[in-house]
Amino acid sequence: MSELQLNLGPVKEPLGFIKILQWIFSIFAFATCGGYSGKTAIFLTCRDNRNVTLEANFGYPFRLNKATFDPFERSQCNTSWTTVHLVGNYSSSAQFFVTFAVLVFLYCMGALVLYLGYLHLYRGAGKLPMIDFVITVVISFLWLVSTSAWAKALTDIKTSTGDNLVSEIEACKATPHLCHFKEIRSLGSLNISVVIGFLNLILWAGNAWFVYKETSLHNPPAASPPNPTSVSSPSGM
Repeated sequence: MSELQLNLGPVKEPLGFIKILQWIFSIFAFATCGGYSGKTAIFLTCRDNRNVTLEANFGYPFRLNKATFDPFERSQCNTSWTTVHLVGNYSSSAQFFVTFAVLVFLYCMGALVLYLGYLHLYRGAGKLPMIDFVITVVISFLWLVSTSAWAKALTDIKTSTGDNLVSEIEACKATPHLCHFKEIRSLGSLNISVVIGFLNLILWAGNAWFVYKETSLHNPPAASPPNPTSVSSPSGM
């Protein structure tokens, strides 16, 4: 039968409990990365001993090459200052990480509905656990790929918006001692997103074992009893 049969039993088992953790951690993954908004700042030391502070705002999806510093009057520092952009475009890695986390979030919701409402179908049909196992292995691998790519992009973002920022600006190169790095808004949530990405990898890789135990590979179908008619009856005296 395919009717909904609510059963909270799987929540008490690793199969369902870990799925809830995966659902929660996927939310943290895309929220900490996709919800970030920050800024970096430099200041210019002008000839009249006056400092001019310039700020550039940036955030998800981290197309830094479209972020510019606040404009100011060129005559303030007697320099040929033009519109200055940050360096780098890391949208592909960031969007891959966030989009994948959202898809995992949706899959966990579907899997929980299957576990809690249709467990009789899940354990009664041999294909569903095998499909679940294959998807679990694939998701584990993609957590490794997406988190590694995002971690590398985050390292480059820190370089492009941190202490090395001044060395990338042409006007600052032309006039030594004009530009100085001031500050950058904390990147703590982005660091947390990388940690959560690798925690998701551990969760999914570990859960693969419990899903595997539901498949026919771990629990082969019981052998059918011998057919009585095939057993020869003893000869009478």
